[in-house]
Amino acid sequence: HLRRAREPVLSMVATMLSTQAMHAMRLSSNTSRSNVRARVSATPGSRAGPIHALSSSRSEAMAGRALKTVRVVRSSLRRAGRVQATVAQEAESKPKSVSLDAASITFGAGRSSYPLAAVVGQEDIKSALLLGAVDPQLGGILISGRRGTAKSIMARGLHELMPPIDCIKNSYCNADPEDPTEWEDGLADKLGDGEIETVIKKTPFVQIPLGVTEDRLLGTVDIEESMKTGKTVFQPGLLAEAHRGILYVDELNLLDDGICNLLLNVLAEGVNVVEREGLSVRHPCKPLLIATYNPEEGSLRDHLLDRFAINLSSDKPWGGFEDRVSAVKRATEFQNVPVEVVEESREQSELAKTQIILAREYVRDVVIKPAQVKYLVTEAARGAVQGHRGELFAMRVAMALAALDSREEVIADDLRKAVELVILPRATILNPPPDEDQEPPP
Repeated sequence: HLRRAREPVLSMVATMLSTQAMHAMRLSSNTSRSNVRARVSATPGSRAGPIHALSSSRSEAMAGRALKTVRVVRSSLRRAGRVQATVAQEAESKPKSVSLDAASITFGAGRSSYPLAAVVGQEDIKSALLLGAVDPQLGGILISGRRGTAKSIMARGLHELMPPIDCIKNSYCNADPEDPTEWEDGLADKLGDGEIETVIKKTPFVQIPLGVTEDRLLGTVDIEESMKTGKTVFQPGLLAEAHRGILYVDELNLLDDGICNLLLNVLAEGVNVVEREGLSVRHPCKPLLIATYNPEEGSLRDHLLDRFAINLSSDKPWGGFEDRVSAVKRATEFQNVPVEVVEESREQSELAKTQIILAREYVRDVVIKPAQVKYLVTEAARGAVQGHRGELFAMRVAMALAALDSREEVIADDLRKAVELVILPRATILNPPPDEDQEPPP
């Protein structure tokens, strides 16, 4: 188990070490920043979408921000290695149990999800999920579709690509030790002036059940602990657990309207405030929100649809008969020999993890020009999009696309893709009359 857990980490470390060597060679000949680039090797193949960045020209163009980026990646890989080693050691000491279902396989304490790279088709949705991994504050991703269209499988597949996070050990909401402004109330006093003890965690994946109560979602008073200590003790809810991770809602259209409104309001503000008898607590809440629903079981209110940055459907027709056959074959293989299916997609998955880590560094410095913002606003106006969330979300999507392509400037292709993913689904006029003065994206 330990050996298998270390293999992908060692592979990624080898890739990044070769990248660092390339940096050293280029720095010795030219100190210009434009020549300081780290390229990530990719398997040859056709460009089918960002998830296949792994096997496309986009992956071949993946660059690092010289030594700073290499240090960030290598640090993240060390954290990932410790996490996987811990999981492997725990699995060794527990009996092996196997349970099969369409989405995942359980072996003892470990859980192997269907790889996102192994999903056939659904390129737009996989692109959107990668963008959410780069910028969790993108605004949320909503996937609609009938039963059996891999909605939940893709959400869980993205979780396997997320890098581990560094948290304060005594924090109940995964507080970042490098950002005290995002700590929960009382944590600074609890830590005092001593050294901060941290722990490496796998990115949380929290699913909200349909029957969740307000107390379970937001948090409430821990009556048992309060009686023991004689003080009011806060019991964290699901939102605290999901901070800096993925918050997944299945069948969003069946979730109670009041709970749904509370959830979206907290995520919009980025802070959860709990006011109870003798209790007032604030803690950050900034997860990546992924929600799915089946339109056959009920539609969503326009108000809810507008709160999500990206709204895509998984009901698109297949590209061909062979694609459908391939999807059935892979699903059957995963049920019978899941380890082999995961291994076949390991190279693509590991390269996607590296791509996400690099893009998270780039997105901080990506610049979008005023003329490009004007273009997005113009496109939203042409489609008669209501409100301003469309263009605001589209800006973040365009910047995340630039980061995925290891660029610090937004280009025309990023704007077109942002319009396709964000503005077009919101348009109330799907075929606006052509504008003779309409210019291409800047």
